[in-house]
Amino acid sequence: MATGKFVIKATKTGVKFNLKASNGEIILSSQVYKAESYCRNGIASVVKNAPAAAIEDQTLEGFARQKCPKFEIYTDKAGESRFRLKAVNGQIIGVSEGYKSLKTCQNGIASVVKNAAEAPIVKEEE
Repeated sequence: MATGKFVIKATKTGVKFNLKASNGEIILSSQVYKAESYCRNGIASVVKNAPAAAIEDQTLEGFARQKCPKFEIYTDKAGESRFRLKAVNGQIIGVSEGYKSLKTCQNGIASVVKNAAEAPIVKEEE
């Protein structure tokens, strides 16, 4: 069975990672890190935090606040559903793309949890 993978990629200002599902879709993107070692620490943080993370659906009125680590579901300016994964210390480890529906956003979170643990790390060549 195909699994997802973490892809480390150089940018103009540093290094970032994307967690891609087995179909190649990006399900989680990191910030840009100054060095690859920090980027790899970010990946390790996703692997560690995603399985334990609660889900805080901020689209619900009077939603229940969850302790970190957590996935926060929210609505962006374009009206799409997105999520971000926060570590125990409250730092954002990764963010999703925009989803047209809440259900597909929730599926994205499930995909991160499923794929992160077994995902190999590969470097994208220029």
